[in-house]
Amino acid sequence: MSNLPLWFERKFTFEFPVEVYPNLCTRLRGAPARLEELVRDLKREQLTRQLEGKWSIQENAGHLLDLEPLWFVRVDDFLAGKPELAPADLANRKTHEGNHNARSIVDLLAEFRRARFALVDRLETLRPDDFARTALHPRLKAPMRMVDHLYFIAEHDDHHLARIWELRRQG
Repeated sequence: MSNLPLWFERKFTFEFPVEVYPNLCTRLRGAPARLEELVRDLKREQLTRQLEGKWSIQENAGHLLDLEPLWFVRVDDFLAGKPELAPADLANRKTHEGNHNARSIVDLLAEFRRARFALVDRLETLRPDDFARTALHPRLKAPMRMVDHLYFIAEHDDHHLARIWELRRQG
């Protein structure tokens, strides 16, 4: 049983200054290494074991990869001045149908690293004032600055990394 709050029940307040965007970009760049550290010494059976009908360690890792295109599109939404960000698939169909447990963890980790670095490399090309651009988050129904979006991504990463940590501890 997980002690983590459900992701969709999390509430967010975005009250920090835009100037923290370099911290968040660094946090995002570090996610692949943190994920690799959590899974590197695990056997395939540990990586793919599902407990209580929930995602396995490998499926949680695959889910992080599955959302990378959405994060990239949302950055484009901010830059294009769209009033509302692209919606997520709240049913997580891509992860449920992705068959991540059949994949090689090495390949999955490499794809996540490539996708995440593409996102962070894109962020590094932006001007400081770009991180203050605002759009409506479709699920939260709240305005969000691009810097808030980066925080949201980092928190989502941490949610799944913490879940992987819990699953590791359960054997």
